[in-house]
Amino acid sequence: MSDSEEHHFEAKGDAGASKTFPQQAGTIRKNGYIVIKNRPCKVVEVSTSKTGKHGHAKCHFVAIDIFTGKKLEDIVPSSHNCDVPHVNRTDYQLIDISEDGFVSLLTDNGNTKDDLKLPTDEALLSQIKDGFAEGKDLVVSVMSAMGEEQINALKDISKP
Repeated sequence: MSDSEEHHFEAKGDAGASKTFPQQAGTIRKNGYIVIKNRPCKVVEVSTSKTGKHGHAKCHFVAIDIFTGKKLEDIVPSSHNCDVPHVNRTDYQLIDISEDGFVSLLTDNGNTKDDLKLPTDEALLSQIKDGFAEGKDLVVSVMSAMGEEQINALKDISKP
């Protein structure tokens, strides 16, 4: 290979970090996060059964998918590892709502983010649309986990 050859690499936008990390099932608590059926979930209930004649204590998790709101359950031996999603929350200022249901958001570094859809939750959807129509300065909280992003909260930062 000669030194005159140039290599061009496409930037993919992430450093190849894992979307989840392992955590022992017995250490996951209520209000924590867990992956059940490949979906990131928030734990709403944990119960631990005693060890049987031959075996492990088991943890019974009841959790709600953070994006769809569906209830999921899983039973895992408490000594085994579960996947826990990396969940991030970021606030962006709302600039515009397009007719096709996408929002235009202002990032911290001054760029715009145009790849997010309006949330499916009716109450939050109407709050965003009404507030925007009234000309309020709105900040939306975007939750991201396992390659998915969704608007999940709203703040009004207008001066009274």
